[in-house]
Amino acid sequence: MTARCGCVGGASHLKPRVQKLHKIAVLCALLFPSLTANAIWPVEVWEAGSVGANPAVDGDHWKQWRHVPKFRDVSVHDPSVIWVADTYYVFGSHLAVAKSSNFLQWNMVAEGVDRSNPLFANVIEELSETFAWSGVVRLWANDVVQLTNGLFCMYPNLSRDDSPRGSLGLATGRAIEGPYVNQGIFLRSGMWGEISEDGVTVYDPAVHPNAVDPDAFHDRQGNLWMVYGSFSGGIFILQMDPQTGMPLADQGYGKRLMGGNHARIEGPNVTYSPQSRFYYLFVSFGGLRANGGYNLRVARSLQPDGPYYDALGNEMANVKADPSMPLFDDASIEPFAGKLMGSFLFQRDIGEQGSGMGTGYVSPGHSSVHYDEESRRYFIVFHTRFPVRGEFYQVRVHEMFINEEGWPVIAPHRYVPYSYLPEGALPPQLSPWSSLLWEACSEKGYCRALEKIKFDEVPGDYKLINHGKDISFEIKTAQFISLLEGGQISGEVSGTWSRSHENFLTVELDGVGTFKGVLSRGWSETAKALELTFTATSKEGISIWGSRLETLPVYEVLNDIAKDLSIGDTNEVTHDLLLPDRATRLATIDWRSSDPDYITDQGFVIRPEHGMGDKVVTLMATISYQGQSISRAFALMVKEQSLDALIAHYAFENDLLDSTEQQLGGAVSGSLIGSQGGSIDYAPGIVGNAARFDGTSGIRLPNGLIDDRDYSVSIWLRPDVITTHTTTFFGAADPEHWVSVVPSGNDFVGGGTVVWSGSDWYYASTGMNIETGDWSHVVFTVNAGVISVYVNGVLRFSDTGFPDLFANPGGVFSLGVNWWDPPFRGLMDELRIYDEALTAAQVAALSMA
Repeated sequence: MTARCGCVGGASHLKPRVQKLHKIAVLCALLFPSLTANAIWPVEVWEAGSVGANPAVDGDHWKQWRHVPKFRDVSVHDPSVIWVADTYYVFGSHLAVAKSSNFLQWNMVAEGVDRSNPLFANVIEELSETFAWSGVVRLWANDVVQLTNGLFCMYPNLSRDDSPRGSLGLATGRAIEGPYVNQGIFLRSGMWGEISEDGVTVYDPAVHPNAVDPDAFHDRQGNLWMVYGSFSGGIFILQMDPQTGMPLADQGYGKRLMGGNHARIEGPNVTYSPQSRFYYLFVSFGGLRANGGYNLRVARSLQPDGPYYDALGNEMANVKADPSMPLFDDASIEPFAGKLMGSFLFQRDIGEQGSGMGTGYVSPGHSSVHYDEESRRYFIVFHTRFPVRGEFYQVRVHEMFINEEGWPVIAPHRYVPYSYLPEGALPPQLSPWSSLLWEACSEKGYCRALEKIKFDEVPGDYKLINHGKDISFEIKTAQFISLLEGGQISGEVSGTWSRSHENFLTVELDGVGTFKGVLSRGWSETAKALELTFTATSKEGISIWGSRLETLPVYEVLNDIAKDLSIGDTNEVTHDLLLPDRATRLATIDWRSSDPDYITDQGFVIRPEHGMGDKVVTLMATISYQGQSISRAFALMVKEQSLDALIAHYAFENDLLDSTEQQLGGAVSGSLIGSQGGSIDYAPGIVGNAARFDGTSGIRLPNGLIDDRDYSVSIWLRPDVITTHTTTFFGAADPEHWVSVVPSGNDFVGGGTVVWSGSDWYYASTGMNIETGDWSHVVFTVNAGVISVYVNGVLRFSDTGFPDLFANPGGVFSLGVNWWDPPFRGLMDELRIYDEALTAAQVAALSMA
């Protein structure tokens, strides 16, 4: 193995115009050291703004960033990266393409499988054979490679959702942005009962591949290969003709590299490292949706067509699902291949820089690696979803390093190039190296381009992510640790750390393992600051990340926590309070109430009875950290109990009247809101009778039924059939801003029961489906943007960020119909609307009807 340095600092990978500007900055730094704080950088990349200072240790001050990185993000699923003419392109599913000159600001080039897509003269006609084979009109993970003769080869591919009836084809063009001309399908899968592409055996989906997810690449000798596959029989590789982009003859499906028996492995990418001399096979394990547990994994080989091994020496060709287990068995593949990244959250704890919940990803996957030959640096491009944002996804780019044992590790924060030079020192490219480190660096040209992290910068407080080895929708949150100067690790995890040559780091975590990694700096989107980080992996294939917190004296930590501490709206307290007992750096918070009869020390609220009036209670928070403490008082107004928060009750006792007599009765509608016709009759319900919906009708409820930011909706449902997107309870401020209780959501939520908002495409997914032919009690409550969803009295979802839809009067409300989707068929009963958020106990009581 050839060793390499691990941390980036220069901008030498950027192309001619940017490089020229950077060289001018270097020359200025040499001639005029006092000017080194003024970096030269393309203006369009940066957004003016003031941010906090970067770490400063022992006089080696890193100047404050004069600009905040300005990102322009795009949504391209399954991105495959290619660099052409000083521009990075990503090609992905749904014929989407975006481009960027810097990995920060992206522009869409094309999207959508329709006649308007500029990549083809008319893609519907051009790829009609592809659509006919799979029986659907769309396209999956696209890939483009440029041949040595200049020809661009695109590999359109598609399969059905419910079977591996797929195909791989070739389209060629003389320009990266097209137009491309179809050259035909060269590989098919899913031919049930027929001879497969191997020409011998009948197609078997557990053995033969699904012909999708291609990645074409050149090996070190210039030979062209294609790796491909998704679930089904696994990941396969074909040797391709370097002049035409077609497969060489008589290969059938090619050679299987890993997977089989419908193991959830897909999205392969192969990258060669000149530093380590290994070929790396990157794949995604799990399911791509937010609840699917998608995660990035890697194995390596000395040859492009394998065999590939993980760090424990397991051959990937032996990794497949257990055929005796249920379909898509994850447990049998979970232990294999190195896990580089899964769902995680660097949560922002109380007292830390920035705002919001923090920065993290959900189900990151389907990666593609770009190796910059000039700077000898690696960048991994992938799509990801995000915490509490449902199925919304975007492209992200992180720098990737090769550790001293020859394994890839991914930087914890998204890639941002440096825009400054260190004050009082030469630029990173020309920083003097100690003779020991210089001799240890086997790639001298590479090391010249890298910043050297000083040893005394490393000790400090960090947030640690342990990605584990599981395939799970669980979001791994950060733990707090301190790297001590003596080489010990304390905090929520204990162990030791040591520094070796270059920027390599070894971390030993008690009871977890030994990790080999790399130090670097990364841009924290939460703190809006450059942070020292480490990324490391163990022989067991577990990856850990660390991101260093700003060095602060104890009194500043306490003051920051006190200033940041919040318990929500203190003017109208009606529900139990969530009183945090911990803050940043393991600081503790203790609470004391001035009147436990109304608010206990634990935050339980006992509202005064109606007629007693509101009560003022003071909560005192005592914050303790490293033997010192500080206090902060909160004055809260506990509201007296309402006479009755129920504002509507439709019992459907052979009519559509509101039994509270506060609202108008409902009215029968046709199959859409505002349409004529329809018929509603009645059948035995959960209490008395229920309204029967025939699949062609709905009920219009009175306008303005909800006109507050806090409310609850409770309803009993018994669907006869479940169809995607069909609503039960529907409320809208207008056609763009609505909320819908949907028994079966779209693919983004795996078809599960969901409370769905069209304002910000918010999915409050329950992770399950209510049953046909059986009664289910569904409640959702909204309290100052916090939505909670209960099914049969059990909390299935709760999170922040739900839009305020009904601040203005006049909202439109209905049952069983909206403006677009198939009407509901089945029974509904006991619709109750409240003008406040019900408690869990109140919901449980309603579910016992």
